[in-house]
Amino acid sequence: KVAAVPFHMWTPDVYEGAPTVVTAFMSVGAKVGGFAAMMRIFVTALPDLGDTWVGAVAFLAAITLILGNVVAISQSNIKRMLAYSSIAHAGYILIAVAAGVATPNGVSSALFYMFAYLFTNLGAFAIVVALERKQNEGTMLEDYKGLAKRNPLLALAMAYFMLSLTGIPPTGGFSGKFFVFRAAIEADLLWLAIIGVITSVISGYYYLRVVYLMYMYDGGEEVVPMLGIKLAVGLTVAATIILGFLPGFWYEITQEAALLGAKLVAGG
Repeated sequence: KVAAVPFHMWTPDVYEGAPTVVTAFMSVGAKVGGFAAMMRIFVTALPDLGDTWVGAVAFLAAITLILGNVVAISQSNIKRMLAYSSIAHAGYILIAVAAGVATPNGVSSALFYMFAYLFTNLGAFAIVVALERKQNEGTMLEDYKGLAKRNPLLALAMAYFMLSLTGIPPTGGFSGKFFVFRAAIEADLLWLAIIGVITSVISGYYYLRVVYLMYMYDGGEEVVPMLGIKLAVGLTVAATIILGFLPGFWYEITQEAALLGAKLVAGG
């Protein structure tokens, strides 16, 4: 469910073949549920066996980060690109899971990251849906050429989502990666944090390529999304901005949620 290597092979074909609305749900719903179950099993139920599984999870995180980000570079279909992006983001969350035994910031950073990823990814897929429904296109990267002239606000939102997925401030994605890498360093997983930073730089190539296509080419027919799409994009942009500019407040909430979850498991 979390699409981590080596259990990732289904992800690109399913993301490309499924209706985009279904793909959007799968990209966040299944992943969040899978990681919630993983953290409950490993971090809260099996902390005493951390020496056994932390190394394995850290290794999976590293190869997931590398494979997801490197393969995404060669994709020309945006849904396949976001599929490999999803694989890569599973790697970032796995960093937090691996750090969860050594530091309480592991679980809270994973929760924060999942919220940031949820809003950012849903917003990006909402824009893909907007182009599909109005232009009978939107699945190929070439379809985003000149979007800044066809719908400036939609292009601006997509650019912000791409910056957030890359981890560039001030976005929710940057805040999420900052908390995850900090937790990794606290857990003596500096090498894994370094791999995370390097792969984030690599991801900038394929995310910023979308921004380049939108702003550096002439536009075509105007894109006018439906009201529901406008609301979805507006809400997800707002959430991503809030998580980027006010991360401390929301991170405290995830810390309280992580502590409450640990108490419930211990009491159960």
